[in-house]
Amino acid sequence: MQHETGLVIEAHNSYGAYRWMGGAVSHSDETVAEEVPVALVYNGISHAVMLATPLDLEDFALGFSLSECIVGRAGEIHDLDIIERDNGIEVHMRLSAERAQILNEHRRTLAGRTGCGLCGTESLDQLAKRATTVQSSAVLTSGALPRALSALQDMQHLFHLTGAVHAAAWCDFNGGIHLVREDVGRHNALDKLIGSLATQRKPFDGGFVLMTSRASYEIVQKAAAVGIAVVAAVSAPTGMAVRVAIESGVTLIGFVRGERHCVYSHPERVH
Repeated sequence: MQHETGLVIEAHNSYGAYRWMGGAVSHSDETVAEEVPVALVYNGISHAVMLATPLDLEDFALGFSLSECIVGRAGEIHDLDIIERDNGIEVHMRLSAERAQILNEHRRTLAGRTGCGLCGTESLDQLAKRATTVQSSAVLTSGALPRALSALQDMQHLFHLTGAVHAAAWCDFNGGIHLVREDVGRHNALDKLIGSLATQRKPFDGGFVLMTSRASYEIVQKAAAVGIAVVAAVSAPTGMAVRVAIESGVTLIGFVRGERHCVYSHPERVH
């Protein structure tokens, strides 16, 4: 994959603000996370415009392509170029002829998606067809969850600077963290993680995802699409996320906080 050089893409910037504390006011420079429109362009045609943190965009583009089933493997994207425009960023990808034809036949418009998971889906039937069943004999020790959560707190570098981003962590089944990606959008953070795993050729059934967010339908769907069997989140799941997890074979865990957690689907993987 190729990346254009000379681009200045900042994940955060400093802004002046007035800080109020205990009735006293002072002026300070605050570090603020950036979000910019990122257009994902396949074979010259824009497919989606996402608001994302301009960091790890190669991972983001590849992960989105995999989790949205635009490609089945990283090798079906032959080139990847990042171009900074005055009003945002374009990520240009060239698909294999077979994948380009499939995308053209099933093209849908996704404009400004914010994580609802259904924007751009043309019908309920189309939604049902996206369901994927994960087959995995993975076993997660319950002690892995607090171990991973504790370690993750020191690895959220952009969050500590800004307080405004989510993290997606790739953990082994004993709770060791091997990779972290951050973004203002929880689904974007997961796509970045998926893209990085694919680039490093790490098997998707070799660990679990820990999210510093709620567990939405889209998080579960993206995990299932690439074969990730266990998704854990520090906050609550939605009912739709639970139903999709049950149907797709994903073990969904919510409220991971210290020694506490709640398993909503396929508990046989948690010992």
